[in-house]
Amino acid sequence: MKIAFVGEAMIELSQSANDRDAVNLSPAGDVYNTAVYLKRLAGSKADISFCSAVGNDPYSDRIVEFLEHEEIATGDIRRDETRNCGLYAIATDESGERSFYYWRDRSAARTLFETDRETAVLEMFDAVFLSGITLAILGDDARRRLMEKLESLQKRSGLQVIFDSNYRQRLWLDTDAARYWTGQAWAMADIALPSLDDEMDLFGEQSESEVMQRFRSYGVRTGALKRGGKGAISLGEEPVSVEPPTVMDVVDTTAAGDSFNAGFLAGILFGRDAAGSIALAQQTAAQVIRFKGAIVPRPDWDRLISEKSFEI
Repeated sequence: MKIAFVGEAMIELSQSANDRDAVNLSPAGDVYNTAVYLKRLAGSKADISFCSAVGNDPYSDRIVEFLEHEEIATGDIRRDETRNCGLYAIATDESGERSFYYWRDRSAARTLFETDRETAVLEMFDAVFLSGITLAILGDDARRRLMEKLESLQKRSGLQVIFDSNYRQRLWLDTDAARYWTGQAWAMADIALPSLDDEMDLFGEQSESEVMQRFRSYGVRTGALKRGGKGAISLGEEPVSVEPPTVMDVVDTTAAGDSFNAGFLAGILFGRDAAGSIALAQQTAAQVIRFKGAIVPRPDWDRLISEKSFEI
């Protein structure tokens, strides 16, 4: 299956675990994180490309090199001569909860889909994954161009659209715009991967049942509603909830939702049903939050796999 992951990749600054004055620099970003974890889980079952724009700076080079090391195609990443990649820093508290601080106004990814030529690359794929952050960083014309292309490809070639709203209020000019574009994406989504808190914050609902009712109105047949410590519940005609594993040594919850998305999609690729896909998703996230930063270092990941810390 050929899947395009469309979004922004940035450089993540995180404090070293061994030295408070040292900082680790690593590529990251919501869509980026999901792409990396899905490739690690699915291997040859998924042909993954990252579609974005970066600069010509050394940090943009690092993003591209990391993707290639993870066996993710980079041919659809455009280089922008006038901009750089975005940057963000993470601060975590004693329980592993994090706060983010961003420098992304001049991010090259903000110039994505300013021409029809750029959206044409999506014709090569079986599925496209994007998030609310992808939509938030684009201008109105680029959003419209992207969404119209996705809708056209759904009708013409059966393209699957996979969406996670990942609502970040500060990235949107106003709430009405965020609701409109997020609603458009949910109505289009073949696989929906929302978070309960994000949906209630954006749409003003007071309960989980109201959120579930809205997703039924969209006609979403496949996906999962992430509910934090309560575990996820499947979206569709007969919702199924799955108890999450207990994690005693939480270090950093960065990329918990992104790695959940990857686990759920891997479950689908492996032929699992909704409950099985959620179980794999929750097991994946449970391992990721035991490590600092968005991406578990490859040696640690390989060790988890060899020790069968979770079932793939």
